Amino acid sequence: MHGARVVLIGGTSTVGKSTVARAVADRLGFTCLSTDGLARHPGRPWRTPEWEVPAHVTEHYGSLTVDELITSVLDHYERLWPRVEELITSSAGADVEGPGLVLEGSALWPARVAELTVPHTAAVWLVADDDLLRTRMHAAARYEQATDHERHLTDKFLARSERYQSLMLDALAERDLDRVDVGGGRPVAELADAVLAAVEAQRSVGRSSATA
Repeated sequence: MHGARVVLIGGTSTVGKSTVARAVADRLGFTCLSTDGLARHPGRPWRTPEWEVPAHVTEHYGSLTVDELITSVLDHYERLWPRVEELITSSAGADVEGPGLVLEGSALWPARVAELTVPHTAAVWLVADDDLLRTRMHAAARYEQATDHERHLTDKFLARSERYQSLMLDALAERDLDRVDVGGGRPVAELADAVLAAVEAQRSVGRSSATA
């Protein structure tokens, strides 16, 4: 898509959206933002040296089934969509001054993005097999050192992430939308190349003649 002012990068949690989005934004000289900054939903339920898991996040993943978790997050993204669409629209105009926008996030649900008629906007989704998602998530959560309760919460988050991606893949296939597989040890620079190649080939939001 020649002259793209907005590049959308979707995908499930831990697939690498933020890292690839920053690389793409650096290449283009664009601003990089996440849909997470618009409104938060209970995030990753594991501790880091800088962050303790809030009680409401522990309760969320500990008390809900996987079906309830996926319903909750998809409902959140549906409520968030008007704000996402407004941000895309306000950033996409050719007469808008300043740099373009790379926007990443799981809130970029394929069915909604495919309905966009905003000019100068492209979209690509990152995908990975479940083994890679599990490996990344276990590493981030320090799963081997975690307590049984912490592992249980991580397992719930992983199951939700896998379910999200399964539904997302169905939605992408139904609409013939572009995706980039992050597996196979592909470096970030190569993934950024693949995203930009898909962007260049698109003739409507999210759709080109081939996927990478």
